Amino acid sequence: MKQLLSTTDPTVIAFAKALLQGEGIDCFELDVNMSILEGGIGIFPRRLMVAEADLIRAQRAMTDNGITVNER
Repeated sequence: MKQLLSTTDPTVIAFAKALLQGEGIDCFELDVNMSILEGGIGIFPRRLMVAEADLIRAQRAMTDNGITVNER
């Protein structure tokens, strides 16, 4: 798995997951419980992971829709 994006904004994660689902790309969200524990003050980002084989397609889907991705 490779990290696609990291954000403290839950709406960006929801939008990104919907875009990936529409493209047929599986994704997995990390750090959900940690961000809940911090009480919603936005200091712990959530990470969205995709399979390495899908990374380029996922990055393209995000940038085409105005979402900044982690390009490593």
